[in-house]
Amino acid sequence: MAKEKEASLTGLQKAAILLIALGPERSALIFKHLKEEEIEDLTLEIANTRSVTPQVKEDVINEFYGVCLAQQYIAEGGIGYAKELLEKALGSEKALDVIGKLTASLQVRPFEFIRKTEASQLLNFIQDEHPQTIALILSYLNPGQAALIVSALPPDRQADVAKRIAMMDRTSPDVIKEVEKVLESKLSSLVNQDYTIIGGVDAVVDILNTVDRSTEKHIMETLEIDEPELADEIRKKMFVFEDILLLDDRAIQRVLRDVDNSDLAVALKGANEEVQNAIFNNLSKRLALMIREDMEFMGPVRMKDVEEAQQKIVNTIRRLEDASEIVISRGGGDEIIV
Repeated sequence: MAKEKEASLTGLQKAAILLIALGPERSALIFKHLKEEEIEDLTLEIANTRSVTPQVKEDVINEFYGVCLAQQYIAEGGIGYAKELLEKALGSEKALDVIGKLTASLQVRPFEFIRKTEASQLLNFIQDEHPQTIALILSYLNPGQAALIVSALPPDRQADVAKRIAMMDRTSPDVIKEVEKVLESKLSSLVNQDYTIIGGVDAVVDILNTVDRSTEKHIMETLEIDEPELADEIRKKMFVFEDILLLDDRAIQRVLRDVDNSDLAVALKGANEEVQNAIFNNLSKRLALMIREDMEFMGPVRMKDVEEAQQKIVNTIRRLEDASEIVISRGGGDEIIV
């Protein structure tokens, strides 16, 4: 690969070179956001990359930097704005090349103009739309912005919109274009013609994790009646074991009073150091030492057993929150306790 020019490299090869250039610590942070098969492909490619010339490495990094700039400029003001700034920064030919690669392979998200609109203004803009249209738009917003809008909807529409987001899978580009046209969108011509994956359970989980507790509770109670299987799937994803870091010390201590020590030891075997420290700092020195010894002597533990033990603790946390014995700091109305 040392003699290959940057232009002849595949996307996978460029990604591998970029990760090598970034170093192990930064690359590890990137891996956290990738799918398992993507990590496997990149790891194999990195392993097969013997040497890279300084020029190729510099070219790959510059291309990555250009794409990042383009994405930022598009988010700020659209393709025209991005092209104008990139021409000043990179030159006309390079700017067109970067924009071409970006629109061909990275998909520009629709509704960018709405993402920069105040939630209160956006609510007035869409509240009279059909619930399916609202769900489509909210699927493209960041969770915080979508949460504010869901919270402000009438109670009878909140669960309906949440359900539609969760059950949304693929939306035709023609439908997205029509919605953008009705909403006077400036980005309708940029929608990629491949079907766009949006919504889904993860999207509604992000929103529900951000709304105030009363809104979340109302939506979940309604879904448990109308769509019990969907509600169960959402609830399992709403609070994972690592989110125990969202609890203050007093809440952690309350949770630990209801947790079996053997479950705690198994759960901590699969936890990161930050979570372990948060737990041990809220145990007595004697009990913390005992749990550490249990973890050491139990040897290797199946991941399935770790996940089951962690889920038991998560269930305890959810039960205590439902009983108003602890508060999970998730934004919305949870910052102030009356």
